[in-house]
Amino acid sequence: MPQRLRRSGAARRGRRALFFLVAILVCALPVEGALGAAMVETREIRLKLNAKFQPLSLPKKSFAPVQFEGYIDIARPGGGVPPALTQVVMDFDRDGRLDVAGLPTCAAEQVAELGAEEARAVCKGAIVGTGKLEALIALPGGPVPTSSALTLFNGPRDAEGHPTVVVHTRIQIPATQTYAFVVPIEKRRGEFRYRATVNLPELAGGRGAITHLSVKIGRRYTAGGVKRSYLAARCSDHILRSHGIFTFANGLVIEGVGLEKYCAQR
Repeated sequence: MPQRLRRSGAARRGRRALFFLVAILVCALPVEGALGAAMVETREIRLKLNAKFQPLSLPKKSFAPVQFEGYIDIARPGGGVPPALTQVVMDFDRDGRLDVAGLPTCAAEQVAELGAEEARAVCKGAIVGTGKLEALIALPGGPVPTSSALTLFNGPRDAEGHPTVVVHTRIQIPATQTYAFVVPIEKRRGEFRYRATVNLPELAGGRGAITHLSVKIGRRYTAGGVKRSYLAARCSDHILRSHGIFTFANGLVIEGVGLEKYCAQR
């Protein structure tokens, strides 16, 4: 799938010539056991992403439980703090399915003041994924790295009835700050079944930028005497696809970043 880079608003108009000079061809590299790997590089940003799922062998028509793992790496070529990632929009293949029936929920307010261990204890039954966040914080003495555990909770449905995920993390630099924000998951028609829109909060008052984000998502549970899986998939055409749009604080928008993985029918 072709990728596009563009500037939003005034940033696009003011830097259009520079954009066309620095944009470098995006390459997609097949990775064993992954939905593909992709890299985009401009003068300001190097974006890498990768994902995989298990098991690779899936039914052709019915859905089977799966576990998903993925990561995003962001860097400024040449070093320094990259432009902050402000939004990620991810679309997921129609051969994937989300099931939250009977799964406990956790509202962002319940964990907004808690550390990782406390949040996981309070909303243990709602955990659907874990991960890690790494960032660079611009301080007077130079950029300082920081890292934190991520927890993903099954959130209450939003006003439009969409399932949500509550993402929780806490950073310690330059001071302790806890983030608990809601990611709606919209069911759609067409090639992709679900769209997750992640609006990322400012880190350290706008001085921070994410450099690495990784997640492992999957949960099997029983509700009403029925065994269920938070994530499930089938292999109708031997390919599972996803599509991303990444927006940065400097106005750069990277569109059409696609990940693909061939699956085996069983």
